[in-house]
Amino acid sequence: MIRGQKHRLTVVAALLIAVGSWLGLATPASAAPAPAPNSVTITGDGVAAPLVIRAEGDQEIFAAVLDQVGWLGGTGQTSSPPAGDLGPKYIVTVLTDDVAKQTYDLYPLAKGGPRAYRPTKQPDGTTVAPAWFFGRLSMNETLQAAGVPLPNQASMVNGGIGGGERVIKEDSLTPGKDLSRVLTDLRSLLLLNGAVVVAITICLAGISLLVRRRTR
Repeated sequence: MIRGQKHRLTVVAALLIAVGSWLGLATPASAAPAPAPNSVTITGDGVAAPLVIRAEGDQEIFAAVLDQVGWLGGTGQTSSPPAGDLGPKYIVTVLTDDVAKQTYDLYPLAKGGPRAYRPTKQPDGTTVAPAWFFGRLSMNETLQAAGVPLPNQASMVNGGIGGGERVIKEDSLTPGKDLSRVLTDLRSLLLLNGAVVVAITICLAGISLLVRRRTR
């Protein structure tokens, strides 16, 4: 009887070891991460031939362009703007090992700030919900750095991750125009701070005097 129990325990242990070995071999394969994008292409107005930026060739520019579209996976932030307000269009396609996976339309000179659009049909054969977004404030400069012929543009806009509405016109950006007003405001602020410090000092002195009288 004891021999029979030992035999059964041996068989169970062998099965456990076999299953554990199989899991150890199968898990890494099933949990292998998907390959990351390693190149992008840019086409659009004024771009004679598609611009190709590879991670291995220019990591900084590649990362900057990918950052412009890598977050456009949500439900969208805006409704469709008027076509006349969009300006030139640039198509950014994200590739993994030279296979196109995602595509996005960028409008760096749109009125009210840069815009981005996610089309329904994607190059990998999938379909997604179309969506409009406020683009990143650095869109114009990033596309310029990638080789797109765009004019310089001030980025005085209000918004978060996806940009926002332009709130300051370029012709109103005149540094030093109100220098005297700034100095006057600064002087007033210093006087106010001094008055607060004096008031606090007087209060502390009064409290200290009261405490001394009560302790005598």
